[in-house]
Amino acid sequence: MNSMYFTEEHELFRKSFQEFLKKEVVPHIEKWEKTGTIERFIWGKFGEMGYFGLGYPEKYGGLEVDLFYTVIFLEELQKINSGGFAAAMWAHSYLAMTHLNVEGSEEIKKNYLEPSIAGEKIGCLCITEPFGGSDVAAMRTTAVKKGDKYVVNGSKTFITNGVYSDYLVVAAKTSPDKGGKGMSIFLMDRDTPGITATKLDKLGWRASDTAEIAFDNVEIPASNLMGDEDKGFNYIMQHFAFERLIMGVNAHARAEFALDYAIDYMGERMAFGKTIDKFQALRHNVAEMASEVEMCKEFNYSIVKRMIDGVYVVKEASMSKLLSTKMADKVIYDCLQLLGGYGYMEEYPMARLLRDSRLGPIGGGTSEILREIIAKMVIDKKEYKLAAK
Repeated sequence: MNSMYFTEEHELFRKSFQEFLKKEVVPHIEKWEKTGTIERFIWGKFGEMGYFGLGYPEKYGGLEVDLFYTVIFLEELQKINSGGFAAAMWAHSYLAMTHLNVEGSEEIKKNYLEPSIAGEKIGCLCITEPFGGSDVAAMRTTAVKKGDKYVVNGSKTFITNGVYSDYLVVAAKTSPDKGGKGMSIFLMDRDTPGITATKLDKLGWRASDTAEIAFDNVEIPASNLMGDEDKGFNYIMQHFAFERLIMGVNAHARAEFALDYAIDYMGERMAFGKTIDKFQALRHNVAEMASEVEMCKEFNYSIVKRMIDGVYVVKEASMSKLLSTKMADKVIYDCLQLLGGYGYMEEYPMARLLRDSRLGPIGGGTSEILREIIAKMVIDKKEYKLAAK
């Protein structure tokens, strides 16, 4: 236990969550990986245990505990070897629900945030577009106000929970002439006429449903606008820091899981009359990997602490995602090598880990985009500030 950041209560939560995952989730993982569909019952079980409400207000059924409980939640989800299942859970809880909590009206919080915390409704966040990618400001989806309604047209892609969710949090241009500054955030019910979703076939994250979504003259009430009109870009950028930190934490956790598995394997695998953890070349490779994992983990924990203290950690979170996801890919690649031929077999965890990890440097802002964002802050001295609702 790292007592600088985690208390005894944190560790008790970790153990109870590990037991929950082992009992309620792990027995179903292989089926969900094959079908690409996570059965609805598990969302309810997460809700019953309060796992979707860790950082949310008690008023809506949340627990309002500190951010290190979320770190534990993320870390343990990575250690059951289904990046897709983990993504479905945290995309609901920390992407869609974050916008509900920060920008949603009281009515929206009551009707959507509260049942989301309970696991009764599933959400998805729709920002990325087929022609936009990481360039959020280039968004083409529009929302035109007509009387007491908005009419939405456009498309989104690579949306986690995009097929089976109950509601969508959607970014759209309300003032296209203003470019990135003319964007707003809306809530949509899944069954609203004009919304269609196409399930995408992915290299990894097989358990999660990822969709391309089309909006064809979708009419929604004006009250479904979240926050202020034309302030959506600021809201998105504000929450991106948290999403990048989440992906950094995910990366160090899955790398740690891979390394622990490889070390256990090395202690059992015999070659030339001794276990392979006695060969210096392999031992030194493990030593270097362990050092890289620990460096990223400690850095990520320090960013979480700063976020708790109210610091806007956009630079540090971008650095976390950039370096942690790169590290995780390398460590998992090298851990697969330590297993030899068995690492290439589907019955061992490394093949899936390798596929799932590869999304890290792509999703939530590519490494190339993050390098430019960091360069602007480090070289050009650009400063980013929190958006006020």
